Order: sequence, then structure tokens, then C-alpha cells
Amino acid sequence: MIATPSDITALIASQPAMVEILRAVEALRLPDCWIGAGFVRNPIWDALHGFPWSASYTNADVVYCDSADLDPELDRQIETRLAGLFPAVPWSVKNQARMHLQNGDPPYLNTADALRHWPETCTAIAARSLDGRIELLAPFGIDDLVSLVVRPTPTFADKIEVYRARIASKAWQVRWPKLRIGPKSGGQTC
Repeated sequence: MIATPSDITALIASQPAMVEILRAVEALRLPDCWIGAGFVRNPIWDALHGFPWSASYTNADVVYCDSADLDPELDRQIETRLAGLFPAVPWSVKNQARMHLQNGDPPYLNTADALRHWPETCTAIAARSLDGRIELLAPFGIDDLVSLVVRPTPTFADKIEVYRARIASKAWQVRWPKLRIGPKSGGQTC
């Protein structure tokens, strides 16, 4: 059973491939750096569905916050470096200090603030290795993730059509049929 942040970090720690990826990203020494979204979410959903562990993350979303270097070329260089280490992993590296421009939001204060602007509460979660310890960042908590609930973050409650289009394109319920998607019509959640 997965019900607490400790359960999530224990699951991650039990997967050598995930730990190796976290340690490789830690070695980059990027400021306020985490791996988020499906890297954490998908293995949790797999476990909650009773599926055997696999590298089910659709990509490894490396997110960091460095207002001193906003050049997107740095992100591409980091992706190339990580792809050289782990060619089977689909990498995405984004400096959250500039992502507010793309998303039409006020500047993000740090990576936790950036996660608060992600589409779903269950996706706004990240992990990192710090001095060999696995840490979790979940600005909305983990309740939706471990309850298999998909709902928009407060930011995307104001961008509900974008949220709905994203949910439709992901087709998560095909792979994870126990998911409850919200909000339902009329604004009710799950």
C-alpha cells in the first residue's frame, strides 16, 4: 500500500534504475533541481494498480530554478549529456525560472512554486536525491496521487479547457482504469 510520502520515497528507493537516474541528475548540481511529473506519478499509479514495476515514466522531467542563466540552450546541453548516460530515457530539462514566460504566469519563485502552476495536482510532484537521500516535493500533497484522482491545480481551474484537452490527449484511463478524472461537468470534482 502506498499512502504516505515515505511510502513513495521507499518505492523509488527500491528501484535501482530510478535511483541511478536521480543520482545522475544530482551530480549535475543544478540549483533547486528535481525530477517530476510522470517520473514519480506513473510508477505510483502502476503500483496502485498492481502492475509489476517497469520504467513506465513517459519521460524524465528535470526541473530546476536558476534565474542567473535563462538560456534555453543550457537545457538542451543538459538533455544531451543525460541522454549520453541513459539513452533509453526520454529526457526533458526545463529551467523553471523562465517557464512562466511560456505559460503566461507571474515569475516562479522556485521549483515548488513552478509545480503549483502545473496542470494536475497528481502531476505536481517531484523527487530528487540529495546526499544519497531521496526527497519528495509535492506542493499539493500526495492525496490525489495515492487516491488515483486527477484534478486541475488551482492555476488550471482557470484554464479548464487546456486541462481537459491535456487529459483527453494523455488517455491515462486506458492504462490506469481506476483513475477518477475531475472535474465532472458542472464543476463537480470526481
